[in-house]
Amino acid sequence: MTSQRPRSLAWIVAVAVAALAAAPYLLPSYQLRLVTEGIIFSLYAVSYNLLLGHAGLLSFGHAMFFGVGAFATAIFLNQIPGISVLAAMGLATGASLLVGLLVGSLLLRVKGTPFALLTLAFNSLFFAIGVKWHTLTGGDDGLNVIPPKLHLGLGVLDPRNGPDIYYLTLVVLGAALLFCWRFTATAMGHSVLLLRENEERMRFLGYNTSITRLILFVFTGALAGLAGSFYTLQNAFVSLDAVSIDMTTKVLLMTFLGGTGSFLGPVLGAFFYTYVQDYLSNLTDNWPLIMGALFIVMVLFAPGGLSGLGQGVVNRLKRAKTAARP
Repeated sequence: MTSQRPRSLAWIVAVAVAALAAAPYLLPSYQLRLVTEGIIFSLYAVSYNLLLGHAGLLSFGHAMFFGVGAFATAIFLNQIPGISVLAAMGLATGASLLVGLLVGSLLLRVKGTPFALLTLAFNSLFFAIGVKWHTLTGGDDGLNVIPPKLHLGLGVLDPRNGPDIYYLTLVVLGAALLFCWRFTATAMGHSVLLLRENEERMRFLGYNTSITRLILFVFTGALAGLAGSFYTLQNAFVSLDAVSIDMTTKVLLMTFLGGTGSFLGPVLGAFFYTYVQDYLSNLTDNWPLIMGALFIVMVLFAPGGLSGLGQGVVNRLKRAKTAARP
């Protein structure tokens, strides 16, 4: 039985990889763009789930990291002549990391409701900076970006080309998602879970919970900044929406819809939200009302999210198969 599970999992992974690799040849340009956006928001949601689902830290300011990464990418590409796309993305991710270090250091000793409200305050501060510092951020007008071509050993990638930005996003963010998954299995990842379950016992065992919280805060902030960097590349534009409270609300919806109880739940939530929002926005201007109602229904009747529903179906099928055996 145990040998069959790795085989089935290997087949699922192989089919998924093959489908992702063939997507540019199978999907029209608009659908490929939606898939790329889903991958970007998957990393954003997974980074938030590490903070909320694994550590139990509710943040209303995760968009400040996403926005810093998005704006920093545009600023570096526009202001530094000859800079490569990868260098701009690396610097932008580093900027998000520094913001996480600064803000996280100020939030070391707070948790619960004060922590959530202070993250909201910091997010509002960064949004105000974006509005007022018009010469750098473009203010309400945002910033246009013309990313240069990326010269690699195997050829040239043009971020303005749909398949090229898709493959770049798939490889880099796929590696980042794999790194996040491995992180949850490390000693640091286990200590984060302990932080959520019983922080007092963690301190009793000799752990410095403040430092653990800070490391996680900085780590998730850098990941969100990387997602924001790709968001700018895909759209060739960044506006204040990237750092607004709406962007934090979006990641909250993705995470809860997908399910905070599993690592891949937010990935499901990101793709679900991306496609449902696109479908509903084409039908009505009141799509946020429908999304809000759907969120309420999921929280009340399916607290495990889409991943919880899927696991429940699998468990019922297993029970039915066991009961059918003679």
